[in-house]
Amino acid sequence: MAKKKKKKPTLEDKLKYEIADELGLTDKIKEVGWGGLTAKESGRIGGLMTVRKRDMKKKKNESE
Repeated sequence: MAKKKKKKPTLEDKLKYEIADELGLTDKIKEVGWGGLTAKESGRIGGLMTVRKRDMKKKKNESE
């Protein structure tokens, strides 16, 4: 049986984990995985990721 390669975490992965931690969902994710989150929880994480990425892009453009 082939071993799974661990992929290098992307910026989005890091951001997703950071937001989940801030929302207090880290323990739940460790227990049931990302698929065990409710639609509301997943949507909250996705929404906050979008806002943060937009802010990062805005700051980057301002500094150029």
